[in-house]
This record gives sequence, C-alpha cells and structure tokens, in this order.
Amino acid sequence: MTQFKFALMGGAAALALSAVPALAQDMTACLITKTDTNPFFVKMKEGATAKAQELGITLKSYAGRIDGDSESQVAAIETCIADGAKGILITASDTKGIVPSVQKAREAGLLVIALDTPLDPIDAADGTFATDNFLAGELIGKWARARMGDEAGDARIALLNLDVSQPSVDVLRNQGFLQGFGIELGDKTRWGDEDDARIVGQEVTQGNEEGGRRAMESLLAQDPTINLVHTINEPAAAGAYEALKSIGREADVLIVSVDGGCPGVQNVKDGVIGATSQQYPLQMAALGVEAIAAFAKDGTKPAASEGKDFTDTGVALVTDQPVEGVESIDSTKGAELCWG
Repeated sequence: MTQFKFALMGGAAALALSAVPALAQDMTACLITKTDTNPFFVKMKEGATAKAQELGITLKSYAGRIDGDSESQVAAIETCIADGAKGILITASDTKGIVPSVQKAREAGLLVIALDTPLDPIDAADGTFATDNFLAGELIGKWARARMGDEAGDARIALLNLDVSQPSVDVLRNQGFLQGFGIELGDKTRWGDEDDARIVGQEVTQGNEEGGRRAMESLLAQDPTINLVHTINEPAAAGAYEALKSIGREADVLIVSVDGGCPGVQNVKDGVIGATSQQYPLQMAALGVEAIAAFAKDGTKPAASEGKDFTDTGVALVTDQPVEGVESIDSTKGAELCWG
C-alpha cells in the first residue's frame, strides 16, 4: 500500500476506532497545542472539535503563547486534571520536560495521547498519533539528493530546525532528511553532531517565518554559497526564501520542508519550495478524540501501527519536480488534501 493511499485511509487504527458511538454521559477532553496560530494546529483543533461534537464530548482547547512555551502547557495539564477531564491530546513543546506533568495526569486516571510530536520517551504517553516524522524527513532528503544529482556530493547544506531543546519532531525530521540525503548520522536522538563537511550549520526558527528568515540570514553570513536548505516546517521555509530573495539567490537554492499546509503547497506550485512532506493533522486529532471516547467506554487504549511504536497517520511527498525512485504527488493533488 502506498504512503499516499495510507494517508487517505488512515490505517487500521482509524477503521477500528471509527465505530466508537456517541457518549450518553457528559464527558470532557482537552486539546493542548504548541500555539493557536500555526495553521497545522488550527486544523488539528478543527478536527478534534468536529469529532468531539459528533461523539458528544465537551472539548476544551489550550495552547502555548509561542512554539516552545512549555510552561503554559504544564498549566493546561493541571487545569485538565482539576476539571475532571477523561483525556488529554497534546503536541508537546518540550517533549522531555512535560513528562512529569503527563505522568501526573495518567496517575489521576486520564488517557494522554501525544499528537504529531512523540514524547521522550515515547511510552510516557498512553499512545501517539503522528506522522512518521523520520520518514517525512527521509522523503525530502531522498528527493533533494536525486534532484541535485552529481552536485549532491558538493552540496552546501543549511538546516533550519525548531528549538534548542530539540523536541522529538525536530530531531526526527532533521535526522530523516540527512539520512535520506546520504549523510552519515551520529547519535540519531539529537541533531548537530554530524561531521559531514557539506553541512554549513544548524539554526533554530521557532517554526515561524521570521525565525526562518533570521536563521537563513545567519547561515548565509557563514557561507553565501549554500544551495540546499532543510526547514522544520513551511512557515520557516517561507522565511528562508525571503532571506535568499533579498540577496538574489532564490532561484538557485533548493528548499525542502515538511507540513503540506495549503500555503506550503501553493509555495511548491510557485517554486518557493522544491518539495514538502504532507501530513494530516485533522485526521490525527480526530483519531485522538476517538481514542479518548473508546477509553471512556471500556478502558481500551490505542494500539500502535504494525512494526511501529506509534499510530502512523500517513505522509505523502508533494512536488512538481518528481524524481525516479521517490513516490510523490503533485501540487494539484496536494492542494486537494491540504489544510490551513
């Protein structure tokens, strides 16, 4: 089964959970996202809200002020425990630091599901519904290597990551990209220890456009010959493009990213981004709400996808410059499936 078909079907877990009936009793669940402005989390909230309404669940939503604001997420968990919520869906900003609060919620009888970003360790949550972020990075890395051809051996690579705390989603996408491009990894649980001379440097962006622009400017100051840019997400990619455009280099640098939001897919169509790995936050959140409903009904906890330690919600490479050996969809199909 292709990655694209899997993304549409949602996997066996989606089929199993789709039979969850509406709940007769009043029940509360919580959604805690990194921010409430990133289109990815906006769509996640939309998916969770729609499913909660369908199942008769009261959903309370919380978010950090910015990506990386773990304190607000800790406070939200405390509120959810005090409110008697049955479960929490969370995209953690600090995947290690949030674990004691998650443990406290689980000890209080709440089901805790990580969405998009696995906790560290992953079994700190009762389950994880996420894109295979390593695969998402690997797809854009393989595409970039094939696209550059013989020039890949002389690549000058800029890596625009998320945060200095290196949350799991940040590490997985970074390491997947590097492996896909053919760069030997060091410790796969962190980024920044690789010794390949093709890597110019690594900067953090906080996952937003301004951060992407600043990070790109910083790395260009180190090496103005950069010709390949990996970005944690599409807002950071847009900022990187603006920095390149300001020095007249936007046409000769490949930018790859992860998200698959509608603005990002449009940027693929417009040539701003060469390729992006599309993920499906609406489905991710809907499955999470269904898992809480199933847990409330009979104590059932979600099962991971076969061969993985999380429930894989699918990924597809979106590009208008397909390469041999890397399955992809074009921006027209990507626009049909995008969000935001």
